[in-house]
Formats: sequence, C-alpha cells, structure tokens
Amino acid sequence: MIAELVSSALGLALYLNTLSADFCYDDSRAIKTNQDLLPETPWTHIFYNDFWGTLLTHSGSHKSYRPLCTLSFRLNHAIGGLNPWSYHLVNVLLHAAVTGLFTSFSKILLGDGYWTFMAGLMFASHPIHTEAVAGIVGRADVGASLFFLLSLLCYMKHCSTRGASARTWGWFLGTGLCAGCSMLWKEQGVTVLAVSAVYDVFVFHRLKMKQILPAIYKRKNLSLFLSISLLTFWGTSLLGARLYWMGNKPPSFSNSDNPAADSDSLLARTLTFFYLPTKNLWLLLCPDTLSFDWSMDAVPLLKTICDWRNLHTVAFYTGLLLLAYYGLKSPSVEGDCNGKFVTNGKQNANGHSCHSEVEYRNSEIKPSFPSKVENGIKNNVSQRTRLPSTENIVVLSLSLLIIPFVPATNLFFYVGFVIAERVLYIPSMGFCLLITVGARALYVKVQKRFLKSLIFYATATLIVFYGLKTAIRNGDWQNEEMLYRSGIKVNPAKAWGNLGNVLKSQSKISEAESAYRNALYYRSNMADMLYNLGLLLQENSRFAEALHYYKLAIGSRPTLASAYLNTGIILMNQGKTEEARRTFLKCSEIPDENLKDPHAHKSSVTSCLYNLGKLYHEQGHYEDALSVYKEAIQKMPRQFAPQSLYNMMGEAYMRLSKLPEAEHWYMESLRSKTDHIPAHLTYGKLLALTGRKSEAEKFFLKAIELDPTKGNCYMHYGQFLLEEARLIEAAEMAKKAAELDSTEFDVVFNAAHMLRQASLNEAAEKYYDLAAKLRPNMRQI
Repeated sequence: MIAELVSSALGLALYLNTLSADFCYDDSRAIKTNQDLLPETPWTHIFYNDFWGTLLTHSGSHKSYRPLCTLSFRLNHAIGGLNPWSYHLVNVLLHAAVTGLFTSFSKILLGDGYWTFMAGLMFASHPIHTEAVAGIVGRADVGASLFFLLSLLCYMKHCSTRGASARTWGWFLGTGLCAGCSMLWKEQGVTVLAVSAVYDVFVFHRLKMKQILPAIYKRKNLSLFLSISLLTFWGTSLLGARLYWMGNKPPSFSNSDNPAADSDSLLARTLTFFYLPTKNLWLLLCPDTLSFDWSMDAVPLLKTICDWRNLHTVAFYTGLLLLAYYGLKSPSVEGDCNGKFVTNGKQNANGHSCHSEVEYRNSEIKPSFPSKVENGIKNNVSQRTRLPSTENIVVLSLSLLIIPFVPATNLFFYVGFVIAERVLYIPSMGFCLLITVGARALYVKVQKRFLKSLIFYATATLIVFYGLKTAIRNGDWQNEEMLYRSGIKVNPAKAWGNLGNVLKSQSKISEAESAYRNALYYRSNMADMLYNLGLLLQENSRFAEALHYYKLAIGSRPTLASAYLNTGIILMNQGKTEEARRTFLKCSEIPDENLKDPHAHKSSVTSCLYNLGKLYHEQGHYEDALSVYKEAIQKMPRQFAPQSLYNMMGEAYMRLSKLPEAEHWYMESLRSKTDHIPAHLTYGKLLALTGRKSEAEKFFLKAIELDPTKGNCYMHYGQFLLEEARLIEAAEMAKKAAELDSTEFDVVFNAAHMLRQASLNEAAEKYYDLAAKLRPNMRQI
C-alpha cells in the first residue's frame, strides 16, 4: 500500500501547478460552447451526441462517443460553472487514482519491492501525460484508464479464483462492466478485453505460441477457453453496439487533420503510417519536444524509400519482433527450470512454473498462480505466491503498449490526427512496465555491485528528469498564449493561427495580424486563418482587404458560411445591395453535411438570413423580409440568440400595420433576453401608438436605465415626449442623445429637428451644422 500511496502522491504533486490554469485549446468547444453541459439541456442528450455536442448520427459528427466524460463535465458545470479550477482538480485527482491502481497492478507482476515503486513513480511522472491531465478534455483518456485498470484487475481476480470459487463469475461480470465504462469514457477503453485475454493465456497460464493450437485441439483447460470466448463475445457486442449507435458510418476528417490519409500515393500512405508508431514510441522514450497539435505538416509525409526516417521504422519493428520473440519463445527444458526466479530483483527458490514439451503433452495446463491448496495453505505450510517470469511480463507489457494504440494506427479506419499525445496515456502503462522489467532483468544479470547501482540510479534519474519535464511542460498549459507559443516549433501554421486569435482577444491588433500572416506563410490555404485575418481587417475598417481574404477563404472552403456572412455585411454597408443579396442567398443554401461544427454553421446561416431580411426591410419589402425571418427561425440552432431576429419580425409586422402580431414578437424578443434594449424601444413605440402611454414611457425609461450611455435610447424617449407636447423635456433628451452619439448622423440630425420643434433654434442650428459635417453630401433641409 505504501508504493501505491507514494506514487499517487507524486502524481498529485506534479500536477498541482495546473490548478491555476485556464481553459485551453479543445476545452473551449468541449466545455465552454457545448450545449450539453447547460442545465436547460436535457441530460439525456449526452447519450445521443458526440463529445463536442453534435448529434452522433450527423454526417459532420466526430463520432467520438464519450458520454461518461461529458457527464463529468456537466457535473463540474453544475457545481462550479465555468471556473476552470474545479475541472483541473478532477483531472488531477483522477490521474492520482490511476497512478495508484497502476502501481497496485505492477505489484501483482513485480512483487512488493522497489521495482514496483519504480514502475509507479515512472507512470506518475511521465511527461507524455501532461496533455491528458493538464488539458481538461484529456479527462476522457484518464477516466478510460481508470476503468481500464479496474477491468483488468477484476479479470486477474477472475483468473485466480476460476474453478475454486463461485465468485469467479462475479469478477468476470466486473470485468465486462468496467470495460464498457472504459469505452464510454473513450473508445480505446474496450481494448482492455484483448489485454485481459493476453494476460490469461501468456501470463497466468504461461502458454507459448506452440502450445496454443494443441491446447485448442485437445480441448485442455476448457475454463480458460470459455473465459476467452466470453471476452471475445462481449468485446464484439460492445463494438457492434457502438457502431450501430453512431449510425454505422465512420467519421470524416479534413485533409489537414491527417494528411497521410488524404494522400493519393499508396507508397506515401504506407511508409508514413508505418513510421508514425515509431514517432510515438520516441515520444514515450524521450519526450523532449511536445506539442498541443501534431496535424498538418508537423510530421512530413514519407514519400520515398530513400527517406532516412525509414531506418527508424525498420529499427522499431525489428526491436518489437525481437521482444515478442523473447517473450513468446518456447523455454528449454533445462534453462528455464533451474529452481530460481526473480522477485523484484531478488532470487527465490520457489522456481518458475515451467512446462517442458513432455510435461505439456501429458498433463492439463496448470495456471502459473497456484491456488491456496497448491501453495500448501491447506497443509499449514507457508509458501509465497509465485510471480510471472520476465518473459511473461514482457508479453503483457507489449500488449499494453500495442493493443490500446491499435485504434490510432489508421489500420481499421482513418483517424482525425497524426499524433495525439493524450492517446498515449494508456499505452504508457506498457512502456513503464517494459522499461522497469528491462532494468530489473539487467540488475539481476550483472554481478558487480557497481553495475547494479548504476542501473538502479540510472532508472531513478530517468524518473527525476521525467518529473522535471512534466512540471515545466505544465507551465505551457497555463493559458492559450503560452500553449500556442510552445507549439510554434512543431506545428507553426496551427500555432501561429491560434496565437493570432488569442492576441486579437487581447486587443493586440498588429501582433495578431502578424501572427495570422505567419500562419498563412507556412500554409496558405487555411480557410479558418484566411477568414480570421479578414475579420480582423473588417473590424479595423480595412474593408477592401477584408473582402479579399474572405474571397480566398471561400475559395479554400466553399462551405464556410461565416465568410459569406461577413462578405454580405460589408457589401450591404457599401450600398452594393444586389451583390449582398446574392451573397446572403448563397450562404443560406449551403447544407451542413460533413461539416466539423454544424452548430456554428447553422448560426452563420441564420445570421445570413437575418441580414437578408434586414436588407429587404430597408428596401421596404416587408413581406419578403417576413418570409426570410421565418426561414431563419426554422433553421436557427439551439445556441443562437434570437432576440434581434424576433424584434425585427415585430418591426416588419409594425410596418404592415399588423399590430397584434408585432406585439407578439416584441414580447418573444423580451422573453428571450429581458435586457434587450432595441425590443424595449420598439415595444415602447407600439404601446404609445396603441394609446398605452404610461406603459410606453416605462419601457423607454427602462431602456435608458439598461444603458445610460446609449444616445439612441434618449432619442426615442425624446420623440415620445415630443409627441406628448412635453417640449422642454424632449429638448433635454435630444441634447443628451446628440452629446452621447455625436458621430452618428441620424441621432444628431434628429436631435436638431427636435430642438427646432421645441423652438430652440440656436441649439438646433448647432446640431444641423454638426450633421452637415458628418455627411457633407447631404443638403440641409
């Protein structure tokens, strides 16, 4: 228990500096803008939507079905809202729990000694875990690992009690349930069933490759094969159910997410896909360069046989095959049964559980972990439980390293990433075990005390360096600016582009523009970056340049509705109404199939229709405007704020003198947002028109109360007072409006008109002059 507590404490301590971190990168979409976390959204939606809140059967869904992780986010949101501290705390506690379970699992394999400590401490401190623990969305991997280990430990209990206790099938039930929960945290969790089968065959029963087929043929140890068959059945059932639930279709990704999958060259695809596991192993072994994103050109494609990286691939698979051969080779009759075996670096006289070919042919397969009777407990003779051999642990370590990683290899289907560090959270268990058992084997093999100390302290030093790297890397996850700056070396296009967004939010406009242009220097066809640069230019009144970049963005991605929206707005403001109308119409016709974020697309389409309706409204085509507004309401997604749309519906009905309908939509606007100022003003005008003067005045005064700095509110109230012949009060409101909005022509001109109506001609002339300066081409009337 001490090893588990110490390892967990280290895992907790190393990540305490993440508690002050903000939401970063994917956290925004999975948490901050995910409608499934909101209390008004039925919690059952979590089981029909993907990790990002998109309907799982939608063609643009990521197909990442992780309802238990999303449910944990919703609980976080219910308790602490959008305070990132509580989200990070849960991640850190989960990592500490997983570390403790892994150490307990290692103890079963390595015994109760310092090598178990080494395995636990190495897992606690490994820097590859920083994305999974410091990045909140990495909780999916950590949660899946928790139930992965619980499932594996349950199956180990099932093996040790099989045939000796009725509770053995209770342990098997726990295995199945925990495997299902692990898969519902993250997809790769289901691979624990395959790892359990490897444990049963190659570790618990210590079968070698030569012995498996004869065992099946001769029907020996049927309980083993019953367990394996049930594991296979349950795994197939889970995978089949998941495939059915996501609509029997694989996800689709953009070519930038996984360039190799989009390559036309079979050679390039093959060489790159074979190389990527090599790169992942190097990150486990030497995590000196880490990045929040490895997409695009972060790992250049291997296009020819002559690429020197192919040597790494050959070395990797050669080493892998040699390790597998070492673990699975048949033992010699004499060499492996020499009466000694290793327990955490010490030799014991209990011996290996070895079977010669003669013994195997003439006996039933015996489990390597003896029952209580076999241990001599029944005869009151104390005997220590035998541990797996080094070869057995190597096989299990390789299965832990390889099997959970298989879904990320593009072997069965293409994935939406090149490398994802958080995907290595579970495989790192196999890596830590492999390094530890390798160090232990060397420690036992060498005879000199100096060499033994060297091996031990080298392993300890590796753990120290891993811990230091983890603490430093956590600093990069403190906020998005630090994270994106840290990724420039690996993925400059993505890092510069995201950094531009951060700098823009900090009002560092020139730096943001430089960041966007740097991103486009490395990858000129990024539609999002072209759009973001256009948006920045538009917000700084550089409309011609903005239109140029919006055009490029649309050329790169013709389905980018937000680019059409802003293009139309600029054209409308420039008086190019026909071009604006065509742009809005084209935007409204873009379908949302196969789009990464259909919710954002629908919001942009709704905004396009809203602006098209405003265009018709300004041209006096009120019936056309109403038709477009109704279409916008039909296409409006849940997260769209509808108050302005409802208010414009009311305005159109007002122009058509359909006052009851107008009042209905004004009220809908106020219901959707009680502090929506335009609805207060327009509803106040309707109330005044229908003779409800006292109610109307309350709405005008409420609008001023909501925003005392908005001149338009004083202007509307002044017009109401003017109609009520309260001229002095109206004149005061007019002056106030003109002072607050002195650069708005309509406000200044109307203020001058109201002052003239109140016979304050000198003041009126002052504001007429100001209006003339604002629009010199307008002739004063």
